[in-house]
Amino acid sequence: MNADSNRTDRDPKTYAIIGAAMEVHRELGHGFLEAVYQEALAVEFAERGIPFQREAELRVRYKGRILACKYRADFLCFDSVVVETKATAALTTHDEAQLINELKATEFIVGLLINFGAPSLEYKRRIFTPRQHLRKSVQSADT
Repeated sequence: MNADSNRTDRDPKTYAIIGAAMEVHRELGHGFLEAVYQEALAVEFAERGIPFQREAELRVRYKGRILACKYRADFLCFDSVVVETKATAALTTHDEAQLINELKATEFIVGLLINFGAPSLEYKRRIFTPRQHLRKSVQSADT
């Protein structure tokens, strides 16, 4: 088994999303506004059968309560992967922090940050494991 198929087997959802983004970047290149890439990515998701919601409202939770304020993700794919798109020269720590905060506040676990603005497509996959789950894992390992 080659390394590429191993990645596909481990995380087929994010692999499919990144593949769609690569196709958009291959077709359009860099230099357009973010809205252009979002529209093209929605078309690509639809053509590939990737379930998605655009401008998905993400509810923020605090101590088990849902707050009135909300995050709005560029895309929510497969009802489980938060996707944020950018069209900048390079991704920043601020961009990454935005994605992590969305995951943390909404209790989603997987997020993708995709930048179409660079000459080569940039993407970062982030996993957020709530501390509560980490504590349970540590307690299980200790017993």
